[in-house]
Amino acid sequence: MTEPILTAKKDATPNGEYYLLPQMSNRHGVITGATGTGKTVTLQRLAEGFSSRGVPVFMADIKGDLTGCTQAGGGNPKIDARNTQLGITPVFEGFPATVWDVFGKQGHPLRATVSEMGPLLIARLLQLNDTQEGVLSIAFKYADDNGLMLIDLKDLQSLMMHVGENADQLTLQYGNVSTASVGAIQRGLLQIDEQGGDLFFGEPAVRLDDFMQSVGGKGVLNLLAADQLIQAPKLYSTFLLWLLSELFESLPEAGDLEKPKLVFFFDEAHLLFTDAPQALVDKVEQVVRLIRSKGVGVYFVTQNPADIPEKVLAQLGNRVQHALRAYTPQEQKGVRAAASSFRVNPALDTETVITELGVGEVLISTLDEKGVPTMVDRAFVVPPVGHIGPITPEQRAALIANSLVAGAYETPIDRESAFEMLKVKNDAKMAEMQQAAEAEAVAKQEKEQEKAERSAARAPDTVWESIGKSAVRSATSSIGRSLGTKLVRGVLGGLLGGKKSWF
Repeated sequence: MTEPILTAKKDATPNGEYYLLPQMSNRHGVITGATGTGKTVTLQRLAEGFSSRGVPVFMADIKGDLTGCTQAGGGNPKIDARNTQLGITPVFEGFPATVWDVFGKQGHPLRATVSEMGPLLIARLLQLNDTQEGVLSIAFKYADDNGLMLIDLKDLQSLMMHVGENADQLTLQYGNVSTASVGAIQRGLLQIDEQGGDLFFGEPAVRLDDFMQSVGGKGVLNLLAADQLIQAPKLYSTFLLWLLSELFESLPEAGDLEKPKLVFFFDEAHLLFTDAPQALVDKVEQVVRLIRSKGVGVYFVTQNPADIPEKVLAQLGNRVQHALRAYTPQEQKGVRAAASSFRVNPALDTETVITELGVGEVLISTLDEKGVPTMVDRAFVVPPVGHIGPITPEQRAALIANSLVAGAYETPIDRESAFEMLKVKNDAKMAEMQQAAEAEAVAKQEKEQEKAERSAARAPDTVWESIGKSAVRSATSSIGRSLGTKLVRGVLGGLLGGKKSWF
């Protein structure tokens, strides 16, 4: 039999051993259990198993514990006692790893561009409603049509400002653009900016090939420092979903392989599905279902199988269940749901056993060599051979300095994109408006000057000229009034009685 990825044992006898086979590892899986029951240690043991077989792994390190796998284990009394109980003599060793950090503090910066993430996931990140999501899609379409590259947050913010200022024109071309929706999107972008999104969106964007490396025949463990990122759960879950979809869209078809090309662990998986619209859940289900043929295994880690939608859960063939608590009616319902997700073992009361499991003890069901789920059974996960617990800051610094990607992502790049292009466009528009205003001011000044010149051309009269002109005006006025009266009368006379005028 091919050496397994994960081994679980009932006792020290060889008859009670259960395996996760490499050729069935890309059929996906799930690790569930309450807090403190050993999910993280099981996750580490799985990651070590994949690395030992030359399979690279990507996983979020939410508590910082998983970095311990880079150092050889040993000296842990609990681990020693469990190995003795199971009749195991381990060879402790460390594993190669690359540490990443969206914020660039505890690992290599991990970035993506706005265009790469796309409107659907950014709408999820900003928690937009359908109308607002439609406006965001219009903005992306406008950017695509006009060659505006969306790389970082300021690009998207500038684009939305431009869309808002030209809402009437864009409505005629693309559909209704509500300025209220533009405002809501801008507020959401401001919140993401404050959460550190300005560090995540940008270049150089991560190359997926850098996740799929090996050193000395061992697959590299890609550890995402997520202790700070998890404080922004939407950013955390959206980023991991983007990464999963990028793998799906970028990797070629591979068919059934002897082992996966890459294994992706989605810790705190319930964050992905909380308040997720059905369209997004459908997309996740599609990606999980089809990415298997591209050689990628996906493993969800959460407290209860009920946290994962049924359509997605149905795609997860390998299942490891740690203990669950059942104090409240809701928790009891969750236990029943978890028990019903396994293939029945007539010799085991699964629902009862779930609440009785100790730390490191699990209910396990994996796919056999024919792809059929084995009957659920109770066993202990074989402990990791790497160190359990976080590494020191000095060890982390050395890990970063000696990484395969050291220096590749540390310096950000800010090339010409939508922000600069729209700024040039707006500056040209402002310059044109300023020129028009200046031309109008000049024309007004010339008109006033011309009027002043006409007034100045008329020289003031002398006293005798003024008296003469006044007399003339008086006489003319008298004649005009007399003539006017006669004319008026003549006209009226003709209308009234046909009287003749004096002339």
